[in-house]
Amino acid sequence: MKFQLDQYLQRTGMNPADAIADLAGLQKLQLLQMKAVAFENIDVLTGQVPSLNDDEIWDKLLIQKRGGYCFELNHLFGHALDAIGFQSVSILGRVRMGAKVGGPRTHHAFVVTINGTDWLADAGFGGPAPTLPVNLDTTEIQDIRGELFRIGKDDASGEQVLERKTADGWFSLYGFDRVPVMPPDIQAANFLCARWDQSPFPVHLMMNIITEAGRVNLFNKQGKIIGNQGQQELLLGNIAELESFLKVHFRIEIDSQTLRTVWSRINAGQTGMAA
Repeated sequence: MKFQLDQYLQRTGMNPADAIADLAGLQKLQLLQMKAVAFENIDVLTGQVPSLNDDEIWDKLLIQKRGGYCFELNHLFGHALDAIGFQSVSILGRVRMGAKVGGPRTHHAFVVTINGTDWLADAGFGGPAPTLPVNLDTTEIQDIRGELFRIGKDDASGEQVLERKTADGWFSLYGFDRVPVMPPDIQAANFLCARWDQSPFPVHLMMNIITEAGRVNLFNKQGKIIGNQGQQELLLGNIAELESFLKVHFRIEIDSQTLRTVWSRINAGQTGMAA
C-alpha cells in the first residue's frame, strides 16, 4: 500500500502544518514517533522474524498500534521522511553499549542532510537513545532534552560513534560509517537480530517509550519509570502485572497466548536460560 502521511501524522499526534522538511520538522517527527510508537521486541521473543513488508509494518504499527524494534520503527520513520521531502540515506550501525568496538551491523538509522548539515535521525534505538536528531558535523557536547550526547570518532574503524554522558563517564551507544546500504543489507541484519544465538532479542523482553516527563523502560520483568520526580523501579510479579504494564505504559495489548509465551520467555531470560 502507498504510505499515508495523514494517517501516520494522526498516529504520532503531529500537526500536519509542522510536517516540513526543516530541522524543526525533523525534531518533531522523531520525538513524536518515539512518544507514540514503542520500541518492543515481542515478535522476536516469541520466535518470529519481523516482516519488513510495507503493508505488514503498516498493519502492525498503525492499525494494531503495536511497536517494533529498529528495523520496523525506522522503516516507518523512513517512509515519513520521504513523504515530507527530507534528504536522507540509510546507515547500518554497530551496537557497542559501552564496548570499545562494535558488533555486526545490526542497527538501522538515517543521516538526514538539512541546509548542508548532517543529522543522525533515529526513532528506533530504544533505551538510552537521544530523542532528537544529533548534529554529525560537530564533536561538541549536545544537550538533548536534558540528556548529554556527543559524536566521537573511532580512527581504527573509521566510524563516528554516538556517545551518551552517564554518571560513570561517556558511554558508547553505536558506531556507524557511510557505506551505502541496500534493502538486502537491512533484510539480512533483521534476520540476524531475530535468529542469531548471540542476539539479545530472542531471549530478553526489551521495551522503551518516551513520555512527556521522561521515559519508561522494561527489561524482562524489571520496569523503570523515569520522570520529573526521579525514577521508580519495580519488579513484575505475575502475568497479570505484565499485561497491565504493557497496557498502561506502552498502550499495547496482545492476545492471551502471546502474553503467556512472553511471560514464559522472560522467566527463562531472567535466569539466562534459553527457552
